[in-house]
Amino acid sequence: MPEALPDLLRADGVLFDLDGVLTPTAEVHMRAWKLVFDEVFERWGLTPPYSDADYFDYVDGKKRYDGVASLLHSRNVEVPWGAVDDPPEAETICGIGNRKNAAFAASLRAEGIAPFPGSLALVEKLTAAGIPIGVVSSSKNAEEVLGAAGIRSYFRVVVDGVVAEREGLASKPAADMFRAGAEALGVDPATSVAVEDATSGAASASAAGFGTVVGVDRGTGADALRAAGATVVVTDLDAFLTDSAPAEAPRRSDSEETA
Repeated sequence: MPEALPDLLRADGVLFDLDGVLTPTAEVHMRAWKLVFDEVFERWGLTPPYSDADYFDYVDGKKRYDGVASLLHSRNVEVPWGAVDDPPEAETICGIGNRKNAAFAASLRAEGIAPFPGSLALVEKLTAAGIPIGVVSSSKNAEEVLGAAGIRSYFRVVVDGVVAEREGLASKPAADMFRAGAEALGVDPATSVAVEDATSGAASASAAGFGTVVGVDRGTGADALRAAGATVVVTDLDAFLTDSAPAEAPRRSDSEETA
């Protein structure tokens, strides 16, 4: 039997991850990371070679520098952290992260980006119903990506890597970013919904107390998302576009203003 879906129109608010949930930028990130890590691994003689599994296990959903540190730690490699303004050629955590960001930015400018059709349709449906929505993304490129995709105006709040650095928020899977997103949106996590495609993000939302955590399986794996805290898993957000989904999400307060 198909998995019963919550009715997102009865949530107090909905917070979306960006890359891999709203836009296919996760693929652009994956290619940029592979380009950088393939070169680093070859030059440093690291084994086993970098793989897509490494991306999902150590990088996906985390803040950029935390992802670099996590992956290198998996190969028992320690390098200086450096500083956020390190040049891309610097052999530091920040330098490698900045190298990746340069590759990502070049790809985004060259190829552009468009939202997933199902995600855009759901965002439009929630907006029409007056449901407060926001974005919680570890990426420092979130504002640029949302603007390039033409969807920034839908979201009341964006808690991204820039905000996390400024406010000292711990990287996903810690609860900090989703908790901050709920506070900024003015909603109770227990009666709200988080939407994530990464295990670190699902764990973050679960730790922040979200009553419903929707996992979007675009390669991470349904079992892995559930183990991390997803309460329901879909392969695309168009699953929520029918009007027949059982109403299992927490109820919104009748007195709450949603305009």
